Amino acid sequence: MSDSMSKHVKIGEWIFEVKMVRALKVEEYGQPYSAIANCNINGDAMYVDGLLAKKQKTFTKEDFDAFTQFGQLLDLKQISYHRYKNGQSITKDVFVEPKDSTAKATTDKNISLVK
Repeated sequence: MSDSMSKHVKIGEWIFEVKMVRALKVEEYGQPYSAIANCNINGDAMYVDGLLAKKQKTFTKEDFDAFTQFGQLLDLKQISYHRYKNGQSITKDVFVEPKDSTAKATTDKNISLVK
């Protein structure tokens, strides 16, 4: 996994803070995706809601691991998942373990907000 990613960057007199992320489950950006989630970040916690998948698709262990790795990149401590399962509203809180140098994340390039 690459080094942690800052949740804010200063450009001129402005500080830009990452607070909202849209996650798409897709092999290549721009292609049709099979799932989508909205992620709101507040401090060291991320709230995942609006988790929608195409018919017959479930949120897998691999999906969960991808969100956890993203949380590690942002040095988050907790991720809360909200979704509807069998018609019931369910929220699950997960504590994010610190980064493990043996974990692997694949990206086309290094993650950065500015060059």
